[in-house]
Amino acid sequence: MAEKVILTGDRPTGRLHIGHYVGSLRRRVQLQNEGGYKDMFVFIADAQALTDNFDNPEKVRQNVVEVALDYLACGLDPSKVTIFIQSAIPELAELSFYFMNLVTVARLQRNPTVKTEIKMRGFGEGDDAVFGSGLPVGFFTYPISQAADITLFKATMVPVGADQKPMLEQTVEIVRKFNSIYGETLVEPEIVLPQNAASQRLPGTDGKAKMSKSLGNCIYLGTDPLHINVADPGHVEGNAVFTYLDAFCRDEHFGLYWPEYANLDELKAHYTKGGLGDVKCKRFLEKVLNEELEPIRARRKEFEKDIPAVYEMLRKGVDKARETAARTMDEVRKAMKINYFDDKALIEEQSKKYSL
Repeated sequence: MAEKVILTGDRPTGRLHIGHYVGSLRRRVQLQNEGGYKDMFVFIADAQALTDNFDNPEKVRQNVVEVALDYLACGLDPSKVTIFIQSAIPELAELSFYFMNLVTVARLQRNPTVKTEIKMRGFGEGDDAVFGSGLPVGFFTYPISQAADITLFKATMVPVGADQKPMLEQTVEIVRKFNSIYGETLVEPEIVLPQNAASQRLPGTDGKAKMSKSLGNCIYLGTDPLHINVADPGHVEGNAVFTYLDAFCRDEHFGLYWPEYANLDELKAHYTKGGLGDVKCKRFLEKVLNEELEPIRARRKEFEKDIPAVYEMLRKGVDKARETAARTMDEVRKAMKINYFDDKALIEEQSKKYSL
């Protein structure tokens, strides 16, 4: 059985928000602190971000450090976790190139995550037009590059949101096809979803769409959440305030901020019965969110004081990640029989062949 290796990452297209936090960041810190793993890699996916920001590389470049600061502020520890920049690992591009031979265009077109992301970015409208002429090939092949990210480091666990499940399924397909052709070389990963169901699709501040930087409905980790702009639905199901409480609230919060109730179930029961205003619930939520985010904001301000140190941390992470990447690529090339200069048997065989 493969040793436990954890890998996950984020695109540097802006600062991270609480949707990222409850969707994967919080779980990453838990996994880091639980230990019991051989390696844990967390990468900043700048190369992938360039697939739909190729005409604005400055946006990606400026946000690399923003994501790194958010990682550190949330509690990721460089002494326990390898944090690195994706584009600084050239082996990823090489492995992606080999994987392209193992995936059909039709299979990529069926990937629901790809279809959703393409529509959201305006590359096409409707199912028939979504794979139109304006779609960059790099973005279309995102599942392949993601498979390279995961398999290059032989990750066994990938903490992501539920919307990434189709991507992990395609990675498993690629691993199985590679191993069936070239022999057992790569490791099949398992998805690690948020433990709290409400965390899997946290709504944005509009109370409707999933929180997204591109939709402008985020609460960022480094900002103070003073207002949650949601409609007053009058019921718990579909109510964004209670979805946030499901994701963040603990029983002890009631003793601190709202002792009339022992737990969230009691609050929900009263709200459902009637006689409890939305404003009180929102104020309670603000206190809960601020308790969770205030330490993150404070740590971020401290890390912001020494940006060169943050870049040095990333450089060291790249050096360590490349060591692992190089070992895996040696195994991949050997399995594919393209390790020409190391294949002494091949050289000897051909020497005999041409000496006859």
